[in-house]
Amino acid sequence: MTTAPPAKPQADPQAAMRLREIVFGAAPAAAARAAATLGLADALDDDSPATAEQLAERIGVQARPLRRLLLTLTSHGLFQETADGRFAHTEMSKLLREDAPGSLHHITLWCTEPWTWQVWPKLADAVRTGDGVFPEVFGKTFFDYLHTEGGESARVFDRAMTSSSRQAAQDLAEYVDLTGVASVADIGGGQGFVLAGLLERDPALRGALLDLPAVVANADPRLREGGSLAGRVQLLPGDCREDIPVRADLYIIKNILEWDDASTRATLRNVVAAADPGARVLVIENLVDDSPSMRFTTAMDLLLLLNVGGAKHSKASMTALMTEAGLVLGDVRPVNGYLHAFEAVVKK
Repeated sequence: MTTAPPAKPQADPQAAMRLREIVFGAAPAAAARAAATLGLADALDDDSPATAEQLAERIGVQARPLRRLLLTLTSHGLFQETADGRFAHTEMSKLLREDAPGSLHHITLWCTEPWTWQVWPKLADAVRTGDGVFPEVFGKTFFDYLHTEGGESARVFDRAMTSSSRQAAQDLAEYVDLTGVASVADIGGGQGFVLAGLLERDPALRGALLDLPAVVANADPRLREGGSLAGRVQLLPGDCREDIPVRADLYIIKNILEWDDASTRATLRNVVAAADPGARVLVIENLVDDSPSMRFTTAMDLLLLLNVGGAKHSKASMTALMTEAGLVLGDVRPVNGYLHAFEAVVKK
């Protein structure tokens, strides 16, 4: 009697489906970009679902390919199709509107800019070397390219960073405990949205904004000469990796410790050197662990690697660098769904 050969193990159909979805991951990103570029979300009213034909007429495109785009978007929760074949908003699709509270319109465009499609295929090279690939692809460093040849991409970047900073500033203004704080220094704070939010919250608070000269020159109008908060603010052009020339009760460092470790160490050392013993230091970061936004944060981590050879932090890596710099770490708490706050004081 012949024994039948053992049956070959079959691939898990769910695993195979998920892998197919991952390797076609460029499609939903491109579809979201197309929706943002065409103004699709803005063309659809909240209470009035519309057919693909109606939407096509509103935004000036062909109905049949628009329906194909909508089917891709709805499969990912961006819009929904009603029983009678019309399309309606979801909470996610509303975020593609330019004027929506917490809008991700500009972030959607920024994360799918044309240059991104040229660096992602080089990820294996970046993993081999640990270095960014942007200079190899474009002949310039990321920021040099952006500000000399980036054109519209540079403007998209500025709008995306402004939009993201405004939302984070609102969350931080509500999060930060100002008990016993008379002065706050926003280190590498960009246009100063966080600082402005805190100053508006506490009329007795004084502040300082430190960032590169071109950035500080374009600070929030509320902080510049003639602005409503200007009398309580120092605008300090400089590089926090070289010097931090300000004493404060509270130092805030948000989303800038993403360079190489040497630059991060230099910035933290400069804070400790500038501060009085017992001063508070609040480091705000996206984490690649212990976060509900892992897919977003780990993707941003890889894009940082590709662009500038930088990295997002884990809780352990950030804790180690802060402790090494002479900070006494306290709580690490979420600010919102994608930011964590490391609360520390300078050793007495």
